[in-house]
Amino acid sequence: MNEQSTSYVDLAAEVIIQEGGTISKTLYQDNSLKVVLFGFDAGQELSEHTAAVPAVLQFLDGDATVTLGEKTVEAAANTFIHMAANLSHSITAKQPTKMLLLLLKSAKADG
Repeated sequence: MNEQSTSYVDLAAEVIIQEGGTISKTLYQDNSLKVVLFGFDAGQELSEHTAAVPAVLQFLDGDATVTLGEKTVEAAANTFIHMAANLSHSITAKQPTKMLLLLLKSAKADG
């Protein structure tokens, strides 16, 4: 692919939340960045896990509880979260929620 730009004018419209489910859609990927849009129905979750690279979560709408190691963040529209590589985290949607995930693949883990 030889694209010099990628754009989405309405991120929230790019994913339709499925009743009782979680959906993800990769919007962009190259050697240094992966961008994934998630849609969670109320009560859906990503169980505790880690990512090998730093990541950014940007909540577009909804209401979710995000656990970051020992810390808990109540995330709503416009919440921004940066996570270091290998930080255990989980996400539970309290209502239908859309979230953008950026995996910073070219970043070096601290340590």
